[in-house]
Amino acid sequence: MTTRIISSAEGINRGPFSLGDWGLFVSVALIWGSSFLFISIALADFAPGLITWLRVGSGAATLAFVPRARKPVLREDWPKLIALSFLWVAIPFTLFPLAQQYINSAVTGMLNGATPIFAALFASLLLSRLPRIAQAAGLVLGLVGLALISISTGGQGDTAWYGVVMVLAATLCYGISINIAAGLQQKYGSLPIMSRMLIMATIWVSPFGLVSLADSTFSLAAFGSVLFIGVAGTGLAFLIMGTLSGSVGPTRASFITYLIPVVSVVLGVVFLADEVTALALVGIGLVIVGAILASRREA
Repeated sequence: MTTRIISSAEGINRGPFSLGDWGLFVSVALIWGSSFLFISIALADFAPGLITWLRVGSGAATLAFVPRARKPVLREDWPKLIALSFLWVAIPFTLFPLAQQYINSAVTGMLNGATPIFAALFASLLLSRLPRIAQAAGLVLGLVGLALISISTGGQGDTAWYGVVMVLAATLCYGISINIAAGLQQKYGSLPIMSRMLIMATIWVSPFGLVSLADSTFSLAAFGSVLFIGVAGTGLAFLIMGTLSGSVGPTRASFITYLIPVVSVVLGVVFLADEVTALALVGIGLVIVGAILASRREA
């Protein structure tokens, strides 16, 4: 029988989030929400391709040192692993630094909130059912909150749509990949899946990284920023996200992207002196409420 590459799985915990689930949820939101700020810092000296290469490579190296990451994976599941290496890492991680040449880190984080839409869409198709009322309400409130935040941000220039398209393409990849990852994580655990996925993705993005060396200038700020988003934002965060997806299911895990804009806005205010309007604060409130509703009982 041919193994399907795109498939989905139910979460182990279909009730309300446990304390451990919330801990994983908030941790990844903080790590990934700050990654857009660090990408902006790195772009001052590093070309986008070098950022992607160093980020993925350092994430792979982080997980490679963990013995449990060497657990064997059946040959029948390797097509899914290869698909994940492209859809969850190589393609979106290449698109985000490119996009942030046209839009700022806060807007990138806000647009990343589209991930639950695609995750819910593919999960519904693959599981042949619609989201329940609580999850649907959380999705709608989160979207409204994101819209309010985006409206308050203002224009980004005539070429901003380049960045918007690239971020939405990246989130589409995330929506597909989170459904693929859920079943694999339940079968093998996060470490073997994430480790192999990152190693393969490092190979895929290496040509882009090598070419970008000529357009980059070394600085401690850029290198430290990329090292953080590689070790914490790629290695550790992917491990945590894989665990969360297997626990609560891919659709509810993907609602984590509704908290990422909150982190992005706060960091923008503190470190980049970004202005936040009252409308944006209302949007952030709706984002948080949407995330809470998304965590309600699924069964």
